[in-house]
Amino acid sequence: MSNFTDGYWWSPDGLRLHYRDYDGGSDGRPPLLCLPGLTRNARDFEPLAQRLAGEWRLICPEMRGRGESAQAKDPMTYVPFNYLQDISRLLGDLAITRFVAVGTSLGGFITMLIAATHREWLAGALLNDIGPTLEQAGLARIRAQVGTGQSHPSWVHAARALEEANRDIYPAYGLEQWLAMAKRLYRLNSGGRIVLDYDMRIAEPLRVAGAEGGVDMWPAMAAFRGIPALILRGERSDILSVETAERMVRDMGGGAELVTVKNVGHAPVLDEPEAARAIDQLLARVLHG
Repeated sequence: MSNFTDGYWWSPDGLRLHYRDYDGGSDGRPPLLCLPGLTRNARDFEPLAQRLAGEWRLICPEMRGRGESAQAKDPMTYVPFNYLQDISRLLGDLAITRFVAVGTSLGGFITMLIAATHREWLAGALLNDIGPTLEQAGLARIRAQVGTGQSHPSWVHAARALEEANRDIYPAYGLEQWLAMAKRLYRLNSGGRIVLDYDMRIAEPLRVAGAEGGVDMWPAMAAFRGIPALILRGERSDILSVETAERMVRDMGGGAELVTVKNVGHAPVLDEPEAARAIDQLLARVLHG
């Protein structure tokens, strides 16, 4: 595992939040700000860090209620605009004014918000299996799963539970890969049980009537014009349709590229061959302006 340091910062409403900081080179490259999905944490980017840390600095924040970040008193603050405020505070504390955003699912939505409000921060952007329009089948699946975690007596039991729930998303995975994913998603609690590493109340905003409408992020696509951008879509995704992804490329202009990750659903882990090649090409474009 690549070396990292643990860092902490305070949200505007007083929560102590956690991030991982993987060291990069000293040649002035912009850091990668790695923003995880709804139920994920900083460990979600371990496969990416194993490959890129040392050449690139990776900053992997954990959103409120995930991993080592404090849980919110009010679960209705588990929404993208609060996450954006939290991340903005972190960037200010670290004196980072330009970076490459790597956003998976929810993290990609936050990246869209960054483009809409502070596009000058973006040296590049990766939107991993997310777009302004979300498919209803995928949303229904997520609503059914989030906030309903069970505990398990061992890591193998946790891995088998992941496989049962997600075999359609990662059909080629074997036990070793399910175990690796389990250790990114779960933690050992004080009672010796394996549990999901997030506040179950993050599901509450998803259950509010009308929440599925959200904010229209299509206008934000134009903010990516002139910025090196990559859209990754899992071939089996039930969240990002082909039609939405292709419209995103058109709206984002000539700097955007769409790459499909074969035989994977929502969302690619970023260690797949197609994803790795596309990320390397994106970063090369960032370096060459």
